[in-house]
Amino acid sequence: MSRVPSSTYRLQVRESFDLDAARELLAYLDELGVGWVYLSPILEAHPGSDHGYDVVDPTRVDPARGGAEALARLSAEAHRRGMGVLVDIVPNHVGVESPATNGWWWDVLRHGRDSRFARFFDVDWAAGRGRILLPVVGDDDQPDAGGPIANLRLVDGLLGYHDHRFPLAPGTAGDGDDAQAVHERQHYRLVSWRAADDELDYRRFFAVNSLAGVRVEDRDVFEASHVEIARWFRERLVDGLRVDHPDGLRHPAAYLDDLADLTGSAWVVVEKILEPGEDLPARWSTSGTTGYEVLAMVDRVLVDPAGESALGALDERLRGGVPPWPELVRASKRHVADTILHAEVRRIAREIAVELDVVPDRAWRRPVEEVLVELLAAFPVYRSYLPEGREHLRQAAGAVRRDRPDLGGALELVLPLLEDRVRAPSLRFQQTSGMIMAKGVEDRAFYRWSRLTSLNEVGADPAEFSLAPVAFHAAMARRQAVAPEAMTTLSTHDTKRGEDVRARISVLAEDPDWWDSTLSGLLAAVPAPDEGFANLLWQAAIGAWPLSRDRLHGYAEKAMREAGDRTTWTEPDAAHEKAVHALVDAAYDDPAVVARLDAAAGRLAGPGWSNALAAKLLSLTVPGVPDVYQGSELWEQSLVDPDNRRPVDFGLRRRLLGAAGPVRPEGPADDGRAKLHVVRTALRLRRDRPDLFARYDPLTAAGAAAEHVLAFDRGGAVSVVTRLPVGLERRGGWGETRLDLPAGEWRDLLTDRPASPELGSLLADLPVALLVREDR
Repeated sequence: MSRVPSSTYRLQVRESFDLDAARELLAYLDELGVGWVYLSPILEAHPGSDHGYDVVDPTRVDPARGGAEALARLSAEAHRRGMGVLVDIVPNHVGVESPATNGWWWDVLRHGRDSRFARFFDVDWAAGRGRILLPVVGDDDQPDAGGPIANLRLVDGLLGYHDHRFPLAPGTAGDGDDAQAVHERQHYRLVSWRAADDELDYRRFFAVNSLAGVRVEDRDVFEASHVEIARWFRERLVDGLRVDHPDGLRHPAAYLDDLADLTGSAWVVVEKILEPGEDLPARWSTSGTTGYEVLAMVDRVLVDPAGESALGALDERLRGGVPPWPELVRASKRHVADTILHAEVRRIAREIAVELDVVPDRAWRRPVEEVLVELLAAFPVYRSYLPEGREHLRQAAGAVRRDRPDLGGALELVLPLLEDRVRAPSLRFQQTSGMIMAKGVEDRAFYRWSRLTSLNEVGADPAEFSLAPVAFHAAMARRQAVAPEAMTTLSTHDTKRGEDVRARISVLAEDPDWWDSTLSGLLAAVPAPDEGFANLLWQAAIGAWPLSRDRLHGYAEKAMREAGDRTTWTEPDAAHEKAVHALVDAAYDDPAVVARLDAAAGRLAGPGWSNALAAKLLSLTVPGVPDVYQGSELWEQSLVDPDNRRPVDFGLRRRLLGAAGPVRPEGPADDGRAKLHVVRTALRLRRDRPDLFARYDPLTAAGAAAEHVLAFDRGGAVSVVTRLPVGLERRGGWGETRLDLPAGEWRDLLTDRPASPELGSLLADLPVALLVREDR
C-alpha cells in the first residue's frame, strides 16, 4: 500500500528559491504540521522560467533549481523529519521556445523525419509537406505570406532570425549561400506568428506555441521522458507525484498504469477538472484529483443564495444584457475553436479525411471543420475517455442537431469516427476538447461574467451560485467513501483569485444593495469604458485591498485581454486599455475613489476574514489530503498568475508562528496570525491523530441561527464554522442556538478550553472551532 500524506505544502521552486532554500524551510514546515513538502516542477526548464512547466530536458533535475545533489539533500532532510516529498511532473509537453535548449527538438529541426526523436513529438508531417512550421516571424518582416523573410541571416553555422537561432540540416549551407535559400532547404519553415491559429502542424499545450506536445503513449518516449523520475523512486528520493494536465494525453488511463508500475504504486494525484456531477474515471491508477471540485463546494457553501437575483440584475444592467452562463460558455468555446485553436480543429478534419479516404478540398473541409467546432463548443465536460463519456459526445451531437440542422450531413459523417475509441480522429478529438474548454471558459468566459466573481474559479461553474449545507454534507460523505486520499485545495498556481480574495468578495452576496450603491459611486467618480468589466475589476480590488498599484495594473491588463471583447493580446486596443488603466490609477490618485475603496474594504474585512477562516478550516478537515499553497497560512490575497507566484515572506511567517493564536482578525490590513493558528492546529492534528479523520458525519444545530453554522464529525475531530456572518450579525448573533455535539466531553483546540454546545460561547473568540474528545 502506498504511503499517503497527512497534508502537503506547495512550494514554487525556481532559481531565486531553489531546492536548498526549500530544504532550509523544512524546519518551519515541520513546526507548522505539514506532512509532505510539495514541489513545483524541478526537471530542467527553459532558462529563466519561474514556473517550470516548460521542461527542456526531462532527464535531469534543473541545475538552476539546485540540481540532483540539492534534491538529494532536501529528500534526506525531509525523510529525517518524517516528512515526504511530492513533485509536480509534466508529461504532456516540453518547452521549445529556444530550440538550442531542448536537445530532442533541436535534433528534429536539424534532421526532420529522420531524427531519432521525430516520433517523440506529435507532428503532422504531411500537413507541413515534410517541414515543421515555426510561427515566429513578425508582421514587418514578411508582409507577403510565403515571401522573403527580412532579418534572416546565417550566424556561426546556424540560421538566425533576430535573437532566434535554428540548426541547419547537414549539407544545406555553403560559403556565400543566401540565408533565404538555406532556409528553404531545412526541415522546418519559419512562418508568421499569426499562422499558428490555422496552420500549426505540431500539437502544443493549449495555444502556447513554445510548448510542444510529446507522444508519451509511445513506450520509448515514456521511458526517455521518465528516466529521471524513475531514478527518484528507485533511490527513494521522492514519495509521490502530482500529474499536470492528464487530459492532454492520448491515453491517460494507460499512462497512469505505466506510472504506477514505475513508482511502485506511489501516491499520485492528477490535475483533472471535473464538471459538476462528473466523476473521475474509476479505472485510473490514481488516488484522485488535486481538489478543484472541493474548492468550488467550500466557496459556495459560504455564499448567501439570497443575493443571486440582485447581483445578477446588477451585472445585467451594467453589461446591457448578459447571456445565460451555458450560452456564454458555448459562444466562448466556439470562438477559440474558430480562432486561436483552429489549427487543432483542422488537424482532426485531416485525420477524418484519411480515415474516409477522401481528398479534403475546400468544399469538403469547410462543413467538417464547422461541425467539429460546434461539437467542441457544445461538449459539456473537459473530455471523454472512451468508452467512458460517450454520452457527452452524444449530448453535444444533440445540441448541434437542434441548433445547426444545416450541418446534419457533416455531423452524421464524422460522428461514427468520433465515437470509435480506436480511430485517430476520436483520439485527437478527446485530446482537443479539454484545451477548448480551458481556453474558452477559464481564459475567456470567466472574465465576461461579473455577477459574483468569487465563483469564477478553475473547476467551478459560476452559474451554480451557492450550495446548501445538506448538499455539502452529502458530497463530503460521498468523497469519504469514494476518494478519501484525493487532494483538497483552496489556492493553486492556477486559481484566478486567492482564497481570501474570494472569501471577501463572497460577502457581497449578503449585501447586494450595498454593493450596487458602492459600485455606482465608484462609476460616478471615475467613469469606465465598460461598466460590466469595471464591476469585475472593482471586485478584485476590494477583495485584495490593500494592494500595490503595479499588481492591480497587471491584473487589469490580463483580465481585459483574456475577456477579449474590447481588446486582446494579439490586437490590443490602446484607447480602451488606457481608459481601463485610468481606473486603476484613480484607485491610488483620486482621493474620492481611495476613500470609497478604503470604506468598502473596511466594511467587508470582518465578514471576509470570517469566511476565510471558515473556508480554510473546511479545506483542512474535510475528506482528502489538504494542500496549503505557499504562503496561504497567512492571508492569501493574490490575483491571477503571475501575481500568485510572487515571492513569499517566510521570515514573517516564522516570526508570526510564535505569536499565532485565537485573536479575532481586525481590519483589511490584519496580519493573519489567526489564520496561521488555525492552519497550524489543524495540520498538526491531522498529522498526529489520523485516527480522528476516518469518517464523515454531519452535525446539526438547533435554534434561530442554526443556518449560520456548518459542522461535522470526522470520527473524533469536529469542525465548526460560521457561515453568512453578515446575516448572523443582523440577526443579533447566535442567541441560544446550540450545536448537537456527539456524546462526551469536548475541547476546542483553537482556544484550548472546554467546548460548550452554546455557539455564542464556542465561537466567542473565533468564527471557527476544532474540537476533540477530552477523554481520548
